[in-house]
Amino acid sequence: MFIAVAVMSMLGLTGCSTPGPTHAYLASRAEDPIIDLLPGASDVPIPSYLTSDSELYGLAYDPFTDHLLLRLFPGNVVRVIDRPARKVKRGYTVQDLPPGRGDLAIRSRDRHVFFAHPTLPLVLETNLHGRTVRTIQPGTISSPPAGVAYDQKNNRLLILEHNHRSRVVTCDLAGKPIDDVTLDHAVRRGSLAYDSVAAEFYVPLLDRPVVGIFDSQGRLLRTFAATGNDAHDFVDVGQRSLLRLF
Repeated sequence: MFIAVAVMSMLGLTGCSTPGPTHAYLASRAEDPIIDLLPGASDVPIPSYLTSDSELYGLAYDPFTDHLLLRLFPGNVVRVIDRPARKVKRGYTVQDLPPGRGDLAIRSRDRHVFFAHPTLPLVLETNLHGRTVRTIQPGTISSPPAGVAYDQKNNRLLILEHNHRSRVVTCDLAGKPIDDVTLDHAVRRGSLAYDSVAAEFYVPLLDRPVVGIFDSQGRLLRTFAATGNDAHDFVDVGQRSLLRLF
């Protein structure tokens, strides 16, 4: 009995989650809601709480907490949306990130966030309060990242290049290049997502209002779009937790 109580107490202090099915989330720059595209998911939209005088620059999903992170104008502001409650959880300003557009990604195990720098070929890693952990310079890129994603399984960054719209570079957290892949369709710059379980890239396509899903060799496997076939600029994916204890 004592052991069981102790275990539950530790879970309450540290938190844990049990992975569930992979969900994909789509968002646009305007004040439209965020859409969950998993087949069979609830059709109740997730409000972004954007207004006519605000603009979305990036979207990230944290499976551990079931929160969505929105990078907002002027580029160094983050809004955290509690997805199940569909309400704003909190917001913060990233201290060392200059204004400008850029994608973001999150590492679920410690909620560190990776921001594409708006003007330099860098990625800024911060803690969940927006304080800088380190600055990463991916070794093979020479322009600001056009998209950034995180491989939860292998602890690696994935960078969509600015000058090569269909090339994704994989690097470690010191910036050392590990691999790269050229996608076989042109994609829009601004958003990159990665399914670490299936090893698949998610990127909005350049010539159609759909998101393309590519395999590890860069081959387009399938596409999906929101109802109405409206273009969405931002996408992220993750295994929504079946059980969360905090």
